[in-house]
Amino acid sequence: MNKQRICVVGDGLSGLMTAITLSNIPELEISVLAKKQLKKKDKRTTAISDTNFNFFKENIKNLKNSYFWPSKKIELYYETKKNQINFLNLNEKKSNLMYVFENNKIREFLLKEIMKKKIKIIRKEIKNLIELKKFDLVILCLGGNSNLYEEITKGRSIQKDYKEIAVTGYINHKINNLSTSQFFLKEGPLAILPFSKQNFSFVWSLNKEFYIHNSKNIKNLVKKKIIKILKIKKIITVSNIQSYPIHLGLKKDYFKKNILVLGEGLHTIHPVAGQGFNLVLRDIKKLKEILKYYSTLGISVKNSYALKDFYESRKPENTIMSLGVDLTHRFFKRDKYLDTLKSVIIKNISSSKTLSQIAKKISDKGLY
Repeated sequence: MNKQRICVVGDGLSGLMTAITLSNIPELEISVLAKKQLKKKDKRTTAISDTNFNFFKENIKNLKNSYFWPSKKIELYYETKKNQINFLNLNEKKSNLMYVFENNKIREFLLKEIMKKKIKIIRKEIKNLIELKKFDLVILCLGGNSNLYEEITKGRSIQKDYKEIAVTGYINHKINNLSTSQFFLKEGPLAILPFSKQNFSFVWSLNKEFYIHNSKNIKNLVKKKIIKILKIKKIITVSNIQSYPIHLGLKKDYFKKNILVLGEGLHTIHPVAGQGFNLVLRDIKKLKEILKYYSTLGISVKNSYALKDFYESRKPENTIMSLGVDLTHRFFKRDKYLDTLKSVIIKNISSSKTLSQIAKKISDKGLY
């Protein structure tokens, strides 16, 4: 039987990881189709769970641990009018809770692996999916806003505009033993993600009006806020400031015939819990399992129930986790009528061992 031809459209993290993972199935021939390479680098970081880190290692033999910064401790804080409540601490001695990597470095590494594996890269912009009819399976990894999705999903999805802007950037510092942290501040949730001894990235979700009002001074605002919440007097340097609008988008349709949507095209969620790319990796893992099963049996992917199986196995978790993140965001969002009650609830969380154990299991699913 000839190898089945798979085309992954998109060369972002999701597309490259999909291509490399599926290339480990001998019966498949993988191609990557993408526009000309962008000169602008993605100066952001991504956090993945311990389970997903192992998935990376299983599928990429030459991957160096030095690309990933491990974290055995995660701290959660809630800001009140008087102080900060440290309401949850997750600690692991024997294993790591999560890993942080720089997007541009991992993407460059994945591109090199693509070349080593002799996976064909086609530099071309497509305007219609008919152009890809020669492939047995087409996987669209084009981010959250591609017009090509309309041919698959017909506009059906769960949509929500948070009217917020995520501000991201890097901080250079000389702070000892800095932990991964999530601060639920009055302006919006702010995550601190160390990726080396002297550097961490941050993601701060701000009300759109507040952001617009402070956009010209956002760098100084970030600097002052981080100095305040970390209670430091040492000099820090802020760089690589970027921003993007935040919204919830969950597709109801995952595929049409032999064309599958993957990555942010399926689920775009609030960054408050760092769940986005973890969901994508679990999608890729399940897709590999299903395609390996059908191809090993000699069944044509194009004429099988493979994509239906993927849809039925992944949609429940994607929907529950995405809406769960939305609920988390709504709970911590400031409300002058409920903030007093929230403070009481949050203070009681820190004394519950059961909640801490549940939080550890969730963190391994990629929630933090």
